[in-house]
Amino acid sequence: MVPAPAPVPLLLRWQGLLAGLPAGRLGAHLPLLAGWILCALMAGLPLVTRAGLSLLIAASALLWVVWALRTPPGRLGTINTWLLLVIAVAVVATGFSPVPKAALVGLFKLLSYLSVYALMRQLLASAPAWWDRLVGALLAGELVTSVIGIRQLYEAPGALARWSDNNSVAEGTVRIYSTLENPNLLGGYLLPILPLAVVALLRWRGRGRRLFALASLVLGLVALVLTYSRGAWMGMVASLGLLGLLLVLRQTRDWPPLWRRLFPLLLLAGATVALVLLVTQVEPLRVRVMSLVAGREDSSNNFRMNVWTSALAMIQDRPWIGIGPGNSAFNLIYPLYQQPKFNALSAYSIPLELLVEAGIPGLLAGLGLLLSAVKVGLGQWRSSAPLALPCLAAVAVFAGLGVQGLTDTIFFRPEVQLIALFSLATLAAAAAAPVSPEPEPVPCD
Repeated sequence: MVPAPAPVPLLLRWQGLLAGLPAGRLGAHLPLLAGWILCALMAGLPLVTRAGLSLLIAASALLWVVWALRTPPGRLGTINTWLLLVIAVAVVATGFSPVPKAALVGLFKLLSYLSVYALMRQLLASAPAWWDRLVGALLAGELVTSVIGIRQLYEAPGALARWSDNNSVAEGTVRIYSTLENPNLLGGYLLPILPLAVVALLRWRGRGRRLFALASLVLGLVALVLTYSRGAWMGMVASLGLLGLLLVLRQTRDWPPLWRRLFPLLLLAGATVALVLLVTQVEPLRVRVMSLVAGREDSSNNFRMNVWTSALAMIQDRPWIGIGPGNSAFNLIYPLYQQPKFNALSAYSIPLELLVEAGIPGLLAGLGLLLSAVKVGLGQWRSSAPLALPCLAAVAVFAGLGVQGLTDTIFFRPEVQLIALFSLATLAAAAAAPVSPEPEPVPCD
């Protein structure tokens, strides 16, 4: 007996209401239109003004609503289930917020970003080939941004010196910021792109495409290092290290058992030695890394510690429901708890930010979403499906952003969050497709 299909959640029963109407020209070209809008959004993340990004996000949301009205809802999946739980917790936190109007602004922003995710997921599920085009657009924007940032090294040093704190042990470090006006934000933007560039280099055929992916990868690495963002550095090591390990395990699964176990360990040992040599022999890197263990003697560390103390006080007062989502609510409540001279726009830690905004349920929902996404990605490492390698890149993206997010909240900026949602959409689209047990061969000329 064929099992009855699972009931459609009440929240999604509006989807497919217009499925019976004639498609028309718009309906027939919805995937193409969605692809071009998303390509413009991905390429424009570091280059377009906030007003321009808002227009592209609004266009994506509107297009997803039209597409959803014409498409009956399918299987929800674990990732989308966790996302609905995240939304539910955010709605409750907004309703009980001490500053509901400000929290409503944050909720609207969250829903607008998730509408972009929904459009990406719909597009990738119906046409996986769009992954390469979206990544191509993302790499184009990243390449321009990296070149602009590297060129700043040849400009007057005064413009870059404003990011060098005189009270820091890393005083005098020159940090590039490119079009994003903040080296930490530039590092956070480049961080999730690097694993995608690696997989694009492996997937794409043709010398021109591979040279483009290689140039984007190399210049992105150089620009990220030159931001001197410690969180981005640690995230890059975690992200690329995990991706390299997953790719090695994937490629060596048919080797003899001894070498299958020994080769990854040798590779990790060699990478660790190379990293230690770089940190100990290159003075700017050594000084910046040593500031991590300087404690309160480093002004950046001291600032974050004071903000974390205030955030913990906020959490202690509202542990179960938080103050509501978004930086507008945070900016209104944080001054009641802040220590003198330590103004902040966020909690400077993703776990603390989730606790502040939505309490313990918000943190648990976020962790559940992360773990379900990683589980889906790791489940694809033996697959030959079109999105198998992109899923491994997505897992590496979340590893890097997770490490960086322990001490920063750059993740919540649209330039970073939308790339993370693209990776999440990749995983959700792959989870909706059947998994093939054979490994995907790496194309070669």
